[in-house]
Amino acid sequence: MLIEENFSLKDHNTFRLDVRANFKAGITQPEELQELYANPKFKTVKKLVLGGGSNVLFTRNFLGLVLKMEIGGIAVEQDSADSVIVSFGAGENWHQCVLWAVEHGYAGIENLSLIPGTVGAAPMQNIGAYGVELKEVFHSLDAYDVKTGKISRFYNEDCKFGYRYSVFKGPRKDKYIITRVYLRLSKKPKFNITYGNLKETLEQMGVEELTLKNVSQAVINIRQSKLPDPLEIGNAGSFFKNPVVEKVYFDSLKAAFEKIPGYEVDEASVKLPAAWLIDQCGWKGTRIGDIGVHDKQALVLVNHGNGKGRDILKLSTEIQKSVFSTFGVELEREVNVV
Repeated sequence: MLIEENFSLKDHNTFRLDVRANFKAGITQPEELQELYANPKFKTVKKLVLGGGSNVLFTRNFLGLVLKMEIGGIAVEQDSADSVIVSFGAGENWHQCVLWAVEHGYAGIENLSLIPGTVGAAPMQNIGAYGVELKEVFHSLDAYDVKTGKISRFYNEDCKFGYRYSVFKGPRKDKYIITRVYLRLSKKPKFNITYGNLKETLEQMGVEELTLKNVSQAVINIRQSKLPDPLEIGNAGSFFKNPVVEKVYFDSLKAAFEKIPGYEVDEASVKLPAAWLIDQCGWKGTRIGDIGVHDKQALVLVNHGNGKGRDILKLSTEIQKSVFSTFGVELEREVNVV
């Protein structure tokens, strides 16, 4: 296992922020975690697990050891008439895994196409898009216990999934490192095309018969039309979560802001599109030096070149204040600030 010093993280975070780490180790096997955590040299050194770097905002150099998750492998663990359980290494690229599933005729994650990052990050925040969340296909995961050095298995109910949430963002945060994820995928697709403009996009594509491939491609088309490519302009996708408010409060907002959209979560709560709230406050397309808000998607903060993480953080705080002042709604950051 190679351990590098004074390592540049610019190519390992999608904001493309020019920061460095004291040490970096590429983790290709769970046993390497055991080796590192047992190493006296790194016993008290601060550690950061990094996958694709698509959900992190570095505000300074990282004074510690970056564990770059590179555990690979895709395997069908169980096969039945209706479904399969497939395991994915935590370091596998998420989108490539979706394409693999689509190619093999395994349904359930096609709506999650083109979400950036690695597999290990997917259950941490219960990724979701276009009416589908990971928890719907999640079977289990393996995770390294940093205290005991053992690998533990967590099943769906153990993870306490919620909106962009799991126990690995809550009480078990920084206590476990996800090494492998198991998904139950279906051989008999049940397509979900009711969310957003997915149905409209499929019609524009001339699709007459739904397939996993064309649903995936429709999602890709939508995301590419709305979200900037991190290779062209630094960003971490959606910077804020869509806030959920009580239905009573939504009704009062509707009375004051007639065009405010909302999506019913349950009988008592409504989800608001954060992008709409930010746009209404005039932030869309804002540029301050080398940072700003994307001109096509207000939910995306961007680094135009030589921006600093601390300035992006400051901008996000100003947006939060603005939305709260206008709508009385608190926006929560989706990215992890380091």
